[in-house]
Amino acid sequence: MASSVVLFRFLVVQAGSRNLMDPVSRLENAQSLDRLTGPLQRAVRLVPGPLRDVLHGVRLGHPLHPVLVQVPLGTWLSAALIGMSPGGERAARRLTIVGLAATGPAALTGATDWAEQHEQHLRVGMVHAAANWAAAGLFAASLGCRGHRAGQAMRLAGLTVASAGGLLGGHLSFRLAGGANHAEAVPHLVEPGWHYLMPEHELPDATPVRRMLGDVPVVAIRHDGEVHVLSDQCSHLAGSLSEGQLTGGTITCPWHHSRFCLADGSVDRGPATAPQPRFSVRTVGGAIQVMLPGAG
Repeated sequence: MASSVVLFRFLVVQAGSRNLMDPVSRLENAQSLDRLTGPLQRAVRLVPGPLRDVLHGVRLGHPLHPVLVQVPLGTWLSAALIGMSPGGERAARRLTIVGLAATGPAALTGATDWAEQHEQHLRVGMVHAAANWAAAGLFAASLGCRGHRAGQAMRLAGLTVASAGGLLGGHLSFRLAGGANHAEAVPHLVEPGWHYLMPEHELPDATPVRRMLGDVPVVAIRHDGEVHVLSDQCSHLAGSLSEGQLTGGTITCPWHHSRFCLADGSVDRGPATAPQPRFSVRTVGGAIQVMLPGAG
């Protein structure tokens, strides 16, 4: 409720803004929300690690939350449209129930992703969640309305609030790049072919070393006598893997503890869902050379 009030105040104060997204951008810096985001974040992180990986969508290869939200949003939109005619009230109620049943799984996946983000993401994301739960409450209330018009008014109100929540979700996904693959650009920035990286003798055992390959930071690691080179910026939120911890054949990002396999760059543990670009490696005349398959 408090987060919804904060959002409403921002929208009222900024109603004259030239840019529609200015109020939402200001919401990113609303430190008053931190007293709520902190405890909620700690609570969500109590979910066991293997289950969190499922909820993140690690095996799917991208976040699961955007897939699941289609069900409540789609059914609620259909319910609002079909319910405009008196003959569609029964179908509208059934669609509303389906949407409400799908709200829990969609919210759980969203909360799991939300808990592994930066402060700005947490603030906007909490209001995004509050708007969606308010929409769910309005749709649930529509089931208790006896009159057709009252039920339809509740559904339209719920759809309006859900749209506001969707606006915030879009801001999180595209403006703040929450859930985006932060290593996606690497293959487009590296020229095809083999490139000199560093002298072989400068790479110690079991110690990540950061080097620049043109404009692209990479991390080189010697493990069990084999040299591995990955993109240094974590695909989750661009944390530097060279500052992370080696465990067996994996490296863990220091920011949100995503873990990647050295052998192929695949995700061993979330919240990251996209793999790290991995370079082919060879040694020529005492120098380490690398090539990124599919680069260019």
